[in-house]
Amino acid sequence: MALDSVEKKPSVSADEGSIVSTIRNLWAYMWPAGRPDLRLRVLLAIAALLVSKVATTLVPFAYKGIIDGLDGSGEHGALILGLSVPIALAVAYALGNVIDAGFQQLRDVLFASVGQHAVRKLALETFEHLHRLSLRFHLARRTGGLSRVIERGTKGIETIVRFTMLNIMPTLVEFAITAVIFAWMFGWTYLGVLVVMVWAYLYFTIKASNWRIAIRRDMNESDTDANGKAVDSLLNYETVKYFTNEGMEAQRFDASMAGYERSAIRIWTSLGLLNFGQAVIFYAGLLVISIMAVRGVLDGTLTLGDFVLLNTFLMQVYRPLNFIGFVYRELRQGLTDIEAMFRLLDQDPEIEDSPGALPLAIAGPVIRFDNVAFHYDPERPILKGVSFEVPAGKTVAIVGPTGAGKSTISRLLYRFYDVTAGAITIDGQDLRDITQKSLRDAIGMVPQDTVLFNETIGYNIEYGRPGASDAEIHAAADMAQVGAFIEALPHGYETPVGERGLKLSGGEKQRVAIARTILKSPSILILDEATSALDTQTERDIQSALDDVSRNRTTVVIAHRLSTVINADEILVLREGVVAERGNHAALLALDGLYAQMWNRQREASEAEEKLRRSTNDPDGFVKRGTPAAE
Repeated sequence: MALDSVEKKPSVSADEGSIVSTIRNLWAYMWPAGRPDLRLRVLLAIAALLVSKVATTLVPFAYKGIIDGLDGSGEHGALILGLSVPIALAVAYALGNVIDAGFQQLRDVLFASVGQHAVRKLALETFEHLHRLSLRFHLARRTGGLSRVIERGTKGIETIVRFTMLNIMPTLVEFAITAVIFAWMFGWTYLGVLVVMVWAYLYFTIKASNWRIAIRRDMNESDTDANGKAVDSLLNYETVKYFTNEGMEAQRFDASMAGYERSAIRIWTSLGLLNFGQAVIFYAGLLVISIMAVRGVLDGTLTLGDFVLLNTFLMQVYRPLNFIGFVYRELRQGLTDIEAMFRLLDQDPEIEDSPGALPLAIAGPVIRFDNVAFHYDPERPILKGVSFEVPAGKTVAIVGPTGAGKSTISRLLYRFYDVTAGAITIDGQDLRDITQKSLRDAIGMVPQDTVLFNETIGYNIEYGRPGASDAEIHAAADMAQVGAFIEALPHGYETPVGERGLKLSGGEKQRVAIARTILKSPSILILDEATSALDTQTERDIQSALDDVSRNRTTVVIAHRLSTVINADEILVLREGVVAERGNHAALLALDGLYAQMWNRQREASEAEEKLRRSTNDPDGFVKRGTPAAE
């Protein structure tokens, strides 16, 4: 997570006082820069909407004319010559409604590209930003919850863009036109009642919608929690089965869904109260204006057509009034849905290229750690003044007890973190002064825990160098001792490896990881327990391949099995974050220190394993039932 001590003001928030600043920050999605075609579509969509509003405004006048034309008792009825005028007005009434509907659909067609562009742009920005965030963030995140945040956010941005651009301003224009007509045709009294009704309606809608925001946030949090638990449980399917904890996982998931259920019920209940309150306010205003209109018809100041015109206008006002309430409600809900996504976008990456950072210039390369100190937590230092050099084309191995800081060195070399003190240089260039991309392009890594993409074996090997030819992919697989295995599969290199590569054994995954690193052909090679998942025989087979790959290449080997590093040019023995011993294999054995103790323990274990294998005549070293182990 972010390490900043000062909390930044969020760029997007559903809080009541943040609406204007939020819309300003989202303007780039509504009015896309560099896309005149989309801006033109926005203008055309607004024009189509205004045409539909004009048609909507004229329709009540046609309705009034029809009523007055058919009312033979009034002075307007005496002017009607036959049925031609009422029929013409009926046609105009129908035509006006068709124009209204047609241009509203045209608005949606024109604006579809704008809305989907906003979805795509925000999704891409979020995806790229997540890859820029530090390893610290990704070690703490929950994949399922994060994916649900992104899903809600991309849907929310379309809602906000569409409603902001196409509904708020045109609806306000329609209110203004209606207000002018009321004042001009019926007087200021009618207008006053209309204004009071609209104000009360909007005030109630805003207050009730703001109250519902907290409920929506609770529902989103419960939904994120439930999705996170579901994805985490499914990713760890085998672990669940190992401990028969299906019931416990179901209870954890159901507990989160129960919270979601409670929030969802509150959402629907509050929506019902909101809709009922809106209806009461509107129909109270309608009742007052209707009573005033009835009195006007009775005293002759209004015609029956005027009465119908008033009621038709009020019903047409109700549609945008109800819609603007819906728009405000949806905007607040959309902002609630995307604010979590924008909290991600507001989070600054822990590791960034410095201003003026240059690409790495490879000359050797020579790696140098100069008095490097590092901690994940200030109270628990990991490295304490570590210094060493890896000469160009040489291999340096780093060994030591668990927790000594071996893998931390590889993470620092990849610049997943910055050192707390000291410096790491490659050919004299401080890692903090070069671009991250050029640094990582120059390094190849075979990690201790190999995770593959849920794609084919061929895709996972090609990932080391996208665009590599089939022949290059096959050659890398052969060098990693996995080519024959792949070709023996029914689908060969097109065989899917499953989620995180779980269809392959640990050793097969490790060899695929070695193959894709071989294909990358980096200047610097890091082997972090590269043969940890391999059996002894396979380890021996592949060790020669690793030796070939690392020959004349600057290589850092992090190992637990000391037998894999006996040929290293130098071996560093880490203990409690400091270099306790250094030298080649023979020199360290002669020193008879920590390295020698570790070597003797591993040799004794290997000899015991070999003795057990010979005594049981079993190549895998398993004791057969009823066969005593040799003394």
